[in-house]
Amino acid sequence: MAFMEKPPAGKVLLDDTVPLTAQIEASQSLHSHTEYIIRVQRGISTENSWQIVRRYSDFDLLNNSLQISTLSLPLPPKKLIGNMEREFIAERQKGLQAYLDIITTHHILSNCEVVKKFLDPNSYSVNYTEIALQHVSMFFRSEPKWEVVEPLKDIGWRIRKKYFLMKIKNQPKERLVLSWADLGPDKYLSDKDLQYAVKLLSSCSHPYIYKITFAIANESSALVIRPFSEKGTLKDLIYKAKPKDPFLKKYCNPKKIQGLELQQIKTYGRQILEVLKFLHEKGFPYGHLHSANVMLDGDTCKLLDLENSLLGLPSFYRSYFSQFRKINTLEGVDVHCFGHLLYEMTYGRPPDTIPVESFPPAPSVFVVSVLESILTCEAMKNGMPTVSRLLQMPLFSDVLLTNSEKPQFKIPTKLKEALKTSKECIEKRLTEEQKLIHQHRRLTRAQSHHGSEEEKKKRKILARKKSKRSAYESGEEHSAKYSNSNNSAGSGASSPLTSPSSPTPPSTA
Repeated sequence: MAFMEKPPAGKVLLDDTVPLTAQIEASQSLHSHTEYIIRVQRGISTENSWQIVRRYSDFDLLNNSLQISTLSLPLPPKKLIGNMEREFIAERQKGLQAYLDIITTHHILSNCEVVKKFLDPNSYSVNYTEIALQHVSMFFRSEPKWEVVEPLKDIGWRIRKKYFLMKIKNQPKERLVLSWADLGPDKYLSDKDLQYAVKLLSSCSHPYIYKITFAIANESSALVIRPFSEKGTLKDLIYKAKPKDPFLKKYCNPKKIQGLELQQIKTYGRQILEVLKFLHEKGFPYGHLHSANVMLDGDTCKLLDLENSLLGLPSFYRSYFSQFRKINTLEGVDVHCFGHLLYEMTYGRPPDTIPVESFPPAPSVFVVSVLESILTCEAMKNGMPTVSRLLQMPLFSDVLLTNSEKPQFKIPTKLKEALKTSKECIEKRLTEEQKLIHQHRRLTRAQSHHGSEEEKKKRKILARKKSKRSAYESGEEHSAKYSNSNNSAGSGASSPLTSPSSPTPPSTA
């Protein structure tokens, strides 16, 4: 096939989910404008940092691109007169720093393409839509029965994954969706095993897995075709969103925050746990559970994007679970992601912070008990419960599953071994990353403690005490010498030290 003959580009080593931080180091005024020198860092390593220069107009363009999210972002206002004064520039720099802090810590904004390009133009200079179109066009040369209806622009969060609405020429009413994606940093299968595993996906049959019509991979990317659903995903249901709208528009700032009904939470939760259990038993790595990867088909949830783990793509929630060393297996990752999904189903929005300190009122105490077992600080320290343990909890144990379709997914023994090795490699990379983050956190905490005002006061008091003690000791020594010299000069060694002729020793400081 022409698609298979595409020359390999190699897997993408850059993990797009690693957070970028940005600090404005200085500003410089030129003839007509001011430039801000920004230090950008990827992850925790100061060595992995670079400088960019941005004007206020660049910030303004970025902000205009982010307006689709309908979030109220604190970009300092424009000023036409007096915008070159030193005080104004200093004040504007503070405002721009606050703006950068918000967009780099917001989970969805920080992962979007326009923010990545603004902060890291060298790594994100490629037009991924054009690359996707080239690959898809080559595929259609050998598969003429398919036809592109329209590109579905930015409907997903991944920068290197693009979507197209499709149709089959002799079935014009049926709509399908094609996704194209680059290989990612966690691709550990050989090219041969990857191509075979991706092709095998269309043979998977399960009541809670969304059917794949066609799937193919080469040495650099993969292409998957599925039926298109007008209802959209579980996330679309929660956020009352239209499936074809851009990701930023759909999910950044929902107009109405409202969770699902208790019966929906119980049923959907049970169905998702059942399919996770099935995949784990088959030895098939997943790790990509979130509400936008769950398709709705009536009252049934169906999992999407099984190919992601094969292609080595990083998880949507990776920046969360990479902070906790006890979440170090793909089952633990799936359970942690399930906690996020359950919170979203219950409250209609994602949690503000992880770990969660307290939970708002929920439709049932059983919901809260499941959330506590996954998302609290104690859960992070002790590790995630197993999928089997969650299925036994009261929230899900009494749910009756009416679907009688028998699951089928035959994976040959040789491929199972390759998948097992790949899974171990993914977990190893995660563990190493967690270890580095843990060491960095300890070091930062020690430095912060050492540099705190309280510690500075303590050190000053200790220094003062030490100074007094040394002065006291030197005074005593001087006094003893003075007394000895007078005794030897007077009535001899037999004279008592308390003799009236002995001078009074000098007082110590």
